[in-house]
Amino acid sequence: MSEPRVVVVGGGLAGLAAALSCADGGARVTLLEARPRPGGATFSFRREGLWVDNGQHVFLRCCTAYRRFLERVGATDRIVLQDRMAIPVVAPGRGVQWVRRTGLPAPLHLSGTLSRYGFLRPAERARAVRAALSLVRMDPRDPALDRRTFGSWLAQKGQSPAAVDALWNLIALPTLNLAAEEASLALAVKVFRTGLLERRDAADIGYARVPLSEVHGDPATRVLAEAGAEVRLRAAARRIEPGPKAGFEVETEGDRLEADAVVVAVPHDRAAEILPAGSVPDPAALVALGWSPIVNVHVVYDRRVMDVPFAAGLGTPVQWVFDRTGQSGLDRGQYLAVSVSGADREIAEPAADLRERFLPALAELFPRAREARVERYFVTRESHATFRQAPGSGALRPGPVSGVPGLFLAGAWTDTGWPATMEGAVRSGIAAAREALVSVGRTRRLPQVVAA
Repeated sequence: MSEPRVVVVGGGLAGLAAALSCADGGARVTLLEARPRPGGATFSFRREGLWVDNGQHVFLRCCTAYRRFLERVGATDRIVLQDRMAIPVVAPGRGVQWVRRTGLPAPLHLSGTLSRYGFLRPAERARAVRAALSLVRMDPRDPALDRRTFGSWLAQKGQSPAAVDALWNLIALPTLNLAAEEASLALAVKVFRTGLLERRDAADIGYARVPLSEVHGDPATRVLAEAGAEVRLRAAARRIEPGPKAGFEVETEGDRLEADAVVVAVPHDRAAEILPAGSVPDPAALVALGWSPIVNVHVVYDRRVMDVPFAAGLGTPVQWVFDRTGQSGLDRGQYLAVSVSGADREIAEPAADLRERFLPALAELFPRAREARVERYFVTRESHATFRQAPGSGALRPGPVSGVPGLFLAGAWTDTGWPATMEGAVRSGIAAAREALVSVGRTRRLPQVVAA
């Protein structure tokens, strides 16, 4: 019996995970990626002698599917994972407070930090504890939660605007790419339950210690080749059609590939353009998922100004800032990257205007920056960073099985139960690959289903 042919359209994390799972499951895989490099929304490039990531991507210990992906591509030595969650929160003129976990069982592992967190008043700390315990009892799959904002629920639970800024948005903004007042309550419940409250070690933070392309795209391409898969770059799928007798024909510029099954792992608006009729009940629903942008402000100083690998900001435009010195290849000074999520304002701001806001803000947080010389400054923008994780988005997210037999969907925008994260992307690829392998009769080596 010949190997069934599976075409994976899209070489981001979802597509790479799907292609690896299908190849491991006994299919002959061709992966098509429109860009000149794999990795999708997680990639690196050279600028002014530095290795620059398109954005700062972090993960948590609870991101089990993503961590297994790193193991599969041999990249676990290229990441850092905290032994215990520790987040420095810096506020202008107010010093540093730490959000740390202890070794106590969940949810008591956060009781110490909440009881001492100086950016909340004592009454706010008590109300925050009660709200956190309420989150543990909520079901993120409850459709009613997808119809309201996280911010409205927090207000109902007595969380002041100051408490939302000082605590809840520290987590909501970077994970949901929206502030609590705009974000889906269902997705917020998933983030806080799974990422913070159910296991004491769930929120230990991980990040790449080398350029992202060396963590995802490059090693995954190498492993795919070793597994017998073909990776075609600069090969955008133009059309997917049923084959003349069975299966599918995937049309690229100048070529037409036959496939027994297809996994479409491209952004949701692009999927709406290339999916054949009947794939999803309403293609307009995919477009309606919308987009939420991320802006990154990159600053290279002539000396070290920050002593921690990353920090969250409070009362400042600097939401999160990361030390990128080692990853970039910089041999002197310090390279800081400021990550701004939910950047509806910043996405259209001129770089000069952002400089006028962010350089003084960094100097307020890190006094040594006041005397340091800025040697390089630039801005990167991801206008289509994630789908907009607002109320109602859950009802728009399709599962991995399309309405056309043999055609499957992957991407962090699909219904993974997770927000638009690297974990969600990998989970979607595994789920789509499993369905694709079943559809072509390869059931002996199905990818393991990862509990949500």
